[in-house]
Amino acid sequence: MDKIFSLDWSSLLVPQVSLLEIFIRGTLTYWSIFILLRFFRRGTGQFSVSDILLIILIGDAAQNAMAGNYQTITEGVVLLATLVLWDVAIDYAGFKSKRFALFSQAEPKLLIKDGEFQHMNMRKEFITEDDLHGYLREKGIENIKKVHACYLEGSGNLSVLEKK
Repeated sequence: MDKIFSLDWSSLLVPQVSLLEIFIRGTLTYWSIFILLRFFRRGTGQFSVSDILLIILIGDAAQNAMAGNYQTITEGVVLLATLVLWDVAIDYAGFKSKRFALFSQAEPKLLIKDGEFQHMNMRKEFITEDDLHGYLREKGIENIKKVHACYLEGSGNLSVLEKK
């Protein structure tokens, strides 16, 4: 009965793997995913089923690369802290440095100009006319001719400027 209620704190809290190794693994994995997503993927403001699936699969695939074989709470906390550190550091660096902001976030892409689709930019971002028509309807705009400009922002959101 004593075994049921006993707890070995050392197995929960004392790291079995070097904390520096966990930090390095977390850092390399974070930056690898960041660069892959930054340069090869940008959504349109809403998550589709494939976007959610991609995030889940990236998390699953990256787990072993990041964590290696950690087994304690301390190691898990260090890994999570590493990921949060890099997330905050990227936001801070983008805030402080325009040059870094250009690297960390994509430039806005013009999708509609003076009521005309910009097909070359749409093709680069894999956005169809139907996608844009749907978004415009959500914003209460029925006719594309009423649009002065529509941009895909670096954040993935769409912004629309109506003609006056």
